[in-house]
Amino acid sequence: MDAVEFDLETFLPFRLNRAAEFIALRFAAAYKAEYGLTRPEWRTLAALGSSGRMTATAVGAHSTMHKTKVSRAVFTLEERRWLKRTQDEDDRRVEHLELTAAGHNAYRELTRLAADYSAELARLIGEDGLQALSVGLNAVEAAMARRRR
Repeated sequence: MDAVEFDLETFLPFRLNRAAEFIALRFAAAYKAEYGLTRPEWRTLAALGSSGRMTATAVGAHSTMHKTKVSRAVFTLEERRWLKRTQDEDDRRVEHLELTAAGHNAYRELTRLAADYSAELARLIGEDGLQALSVGLNAVEAAMARRRR
């Protein structure tokens, strides 16, 4: 394909990334204003809140974050007393992370904020748009899962 023929605006990875970034930035502004969290902190909190006890490596894989971002987020959430670390009994190099009671409370509050944002997006996109988006995303995810095999 000639560079002149290439249309970035129709390139699927570009469109998906741009749409995701628009949506994520708007939500990030809400939780930053309300709770002072960065995106890595929110993503770490969300991973632990939805999945329970995990290692930092598992948090990174779950949320597609680099280990340094996870490490900084863990440090900050630990300072807030929203998570605690425990050393693995069999492998002292491994730490397990889990939310404290305060972390669970923060997660519940943030999921309410996320639900409100999700409802707002649903109103903006509309039922037909949401259905079409869901079908399209399912197709992309299924195609990429087949490709990995």
